[in-house]
Order: sequence, then C-alpha cells, then structure tokens
Amino acid sequence: MIVLFTDFGLEGPYTGQVEAVLHEQAPAVPVIHLFSDLPPFDIQAAAYLLPAFIGRFPPGTVFLCVVDPGVGSERPGVAVKIAGQWFVGPNEGLFALLVRRAQAVECWRLPVRDEASASFHGRDVFAPVAARLARGLVPPGEVNDAATLERPDWPDDLLRIVYIDRFGNAMTGARAGSIAADRVLTVNGHTLKSARTFADIQEGTAFWYENSNGLVEIAVNRGRADELLELAVGTPFD
Repeated sequence: MIVLFTDFGLEGPYTGQVEAVLHEQAPAVPVIHLFSDLPPFDIQAAAYLLPAFIGRFPPGTVFLCVVDPGVGSERPGVAVKIAGQWFVGPNEGLFALLVRRAQAVECWRLPVRDEASASFHGRDVFAPVAARLARGLVPPGEVNDAATLERPDWPDDLLRIVYIDRFGNAMTGARAGSIAADRVLTVNGHTLKSARTFADIQEGTAFWYENSNGLVEIAVNRGRADELLELAVGTPFD
C-alpha cells in the first residue's frame, strides 16, 4: 500500500493530483490517507509525528511524505528504506527522527526530471517514485549517505505541540515513555496531571495521557484543550 503523509489538505486540487499519478502508475495498489492536514510548512512537527504512526503498517508499505517549503530549491529528494518500509519525500529533516531510531537505513538520492514542475515535486517527483516502489521496483537515482538525513540539533523528544486534531486534543513531539507517569506538566500557566483515559477525569478538566500511538497528548474530557488552554502548534510545555 501507499500511505499519504502530507500538508496538502483535502481542499483544492493537490491531494487529488497526487492520487491521480499513483492510480495511473500503480493502479492495483491501495492508497491510504494517514495525514493530509499536517501543520503547513512545519517540517519538525511532521518529523516527530511520523515515527509514532508507522508501526501498524506492514513491511513493504510506501510512505509518501511531503512537507516541503523548500520545493524547487537545491534540497534533494530521497527514498529511504527502514525495516522493510519505504519513505519518499524531500530531505529537509522530515526523516531525521526515523533515521535516529533505526538500526539500519538505506537511502537513495532521487533525480528530478526536466519536465517536473518546480513548485510541485509531490506530484511530479515523489509520487512516481512511490508508485515505482509499490510495484516492487528499485528506486531511481544514486545511493546516498544516510547521515545527510540527520538533524543532531533536534532533541530526542520535542516538548511542544505538533498537531491538534478535530476534537481539540493536542499531540506533542514527546514519547510518553520519556516522561514519568506521575509527572505534572505545565503549559501556558496551567498544570496538568496524567490519566489513563478520558473516563478517569471529570468532565471539563484538562489532563495529559499516552495516546494510542505512544505520544504525550493534552486533552479535556468532553471539551477542547486547544481552546481551554490556548494551545496552538508550536506551544511549548514542561
């Protein structure tokens, strides 16, 4: 299968154009929408979300990952193989946490065809490569040093909000296993205790918990954490 992980949105033509390429070049391969609403242009937020959401997909899955504010620049595109899964997208830090946590990494630098649009590599460069890999073919281009994917200046766990879902729950870039279960978190002057699930907390109360993908998430039982606590993508906590 091919899994889309982008900031393209479902409004407008961009996701549909990418899907059209995938359908044309790999018509028998199912396409799954994982994220189409990643925080726009926020490579770091996407980089901390990606490792948390790949575990339930089988080997052979191709992740088409595009958060690409540097599109058309000299930044390279890459195809990366980790634990039998493929990741295709721009090399601007998006795969840094995957590489850091992996035991073995294979990487290819992708060529850019002359006819590719300078402003839409997701459609013209990365989607064709994703379709090729999903058909069991080798990636185009040359073998690349996986060290070029790393961001040593980024922490192992990011103590800020990286995504807010439709319920107003705020995912963070921190793995729950990196924080003691009885720790009290502070965000925007509010203190938050932990709970195992929403039902353990009084209605209207804010708390933090380990979400279903292993990340620290801030929520309000039957309410919106983003509104009650004035949270946005990028808001730090400690």
